[in-house]
Amino acid sequence: MCGGLGTRLDASVEKPLVEVCGRPMFDRVVDALRQSRIDQIHAVVSPHTPDTRAHAKMRDIAVIDAPGEGYVADLGFALERVSRPVLTVVSDLPLLEPSHVNDLIDDAAGATRTACVPVSLKRSLGASVDDLVVFEHRGREVCPTGLGIVGAEAADRTDSEERTDSTNTATSDSTVYLTADPKLALNVNRQTDIALAEDRCE
Repeated sequence: MCGGLGTRLDASVEKPLVEVCGRPMFDRVVDALRQSRIDQIHAVVSPHTPDTRAHAKMRDIAVIDAPGEGYVADLGFALERVSRPVLTVVSDLPLLEPSHVNDLIDDAAGATRTACVPVSLKRSLGASVDDLVVFEHRGREVCPTGLGIVGAEAADRTDSEERTDSTNTATSDSTVYLTADPKLALNVNRQTDIALAEDRCE
């Protein structure tokens, strides 16, 4: 997912093209996906990210041109154009590793999963927290990482049910994949997050 405005980051380039450790976040995510068991990648772009669209094409990544009406709408638009199960990942997760993807695939076994981290972990790292997506899971506050799987069963839901679950803002206990990996806790939403991510680059 790489079609957002990225206004909180206030960068001089489109958010997916912001560099972490000398490479655009888009490239770091794509490279992790290509080294994982994922067999096809689509970049979901929008009118807000024309440079990212061109960059994706340059890297031989298939493009889905979403309307740019927000994350929920764009994700729903993209899900209508791919088969299930499908792995979804945001472009601001620059420390994503192939093992993160493969472990989630194994855990999901074709069903829906949302990779989440404890809010306490993000705060201990000094990472930004989007309070709008925080929810309680087994007695602790957690938030989505931006990595998830929309399972085959989601095709049987109504459009509104599917979009709510796919944005990871409403999840059932059985769909949460909880991890304490700091690399999945570092979404780059603000300038301070860039430094935190760069401290952990490999």
